[in-house]
Amino acid sequence: MSAASLVSVTKYSHQIAPMSRENFVQQNRQAWQQMAKHGHRLARPVQPEELIDPLQHVDSVGWLGGDIRGWHVLCLAAGGGKHGPLYAAAGAHVTVLDFSSEMLDLDRQMRDQLGLPFQIVEGSMDNLSMFADAQFDLVIHPVSTCYLPNPLAVFAEVARVIKPQGLYISQHKTPHSLQIGLDAERGKYCLERPYYSDEPLAPAGQANLVREPGTFEFAHRWETLLGGICRAGFVIEDLREPFHADQSKAPGTFEHRSHFVAPYVRIKGRRNSEPAKRFHASLIL
Repeated sequence: MSAASLVSVTKYSHQIAPMSRENFVQQNRQAWQQMAKHGHRLARPVQPEELIDPLQHVDSVGWLGGDIRGWHVLCLAAGGGKHGPLYAAAGAHVTVLDFSSEMLDLDRQMRDQLGLPFQIVEGSMDNLSMFADAQFDLVIHPVSTCYLPNPLAVFAEVARVIKPQGLYISQHKTPHSLQIGLDAERGKYCLERPYYSDEPLAPAGQANLVREPGTFEFAHRWETLLGGICRAGFVIEDLREPFHADQSKAPGTFEHRSHFVAPYVRIKGRRNSEPAKRFHASLIL
């Protein structure tokens, strides 16, 4: 089956009643509260084998240079008891921020269980006012920008709290993955929504490895993701697409779909030496 035969276009008819940023954040917070309570795969704490070589586990491509001992690290929107313990076990001074109290409870449990000291802060990724300018050497940001209507405030805040020449490592859902349906219909994955749309996707109604249950998500364009990171004051040094593809799997599975539609992108950005305030005006043009 050829790649060309696997994508078709279907009529776009999705509409959601207008909601404010606060409404979306509250809805998504509640969804993550439920995921944490019910042991969703993204709310599973670190495992003992992952702590044997924690830095290799989180940085297999070597973006961090092999040693982060003494670094000040912000794990942004990264509750769940995994990222904080891993970076703390690698010797960093870690702060974990997340908007879900239930996800942060998992971090507290692992902190107590493992005896790894790190800070835990409840808050939204687009408001880091509790942190000082140039406080962190590294900000680690797992997939989460899709839960906000506009991630540009996130990038501006990250630029403010990172030291000059500090690193911002973020992962995002690719816009085309959120445009394209989850199932193979008559052997094809269908394009279900336009690229130029600011409307959110309706919450997923079924368990899958692409969408999180109960969440509203936004398919941010490449201009927003890559351009937004650059305009906030970062130089993009590398970009990877985490590999999940397996064409031998059954059509409709996550692995088969990933052979045709890359689900994620991981970006390494380095903070310019320019003061962060210079970039705020450009974000609102």
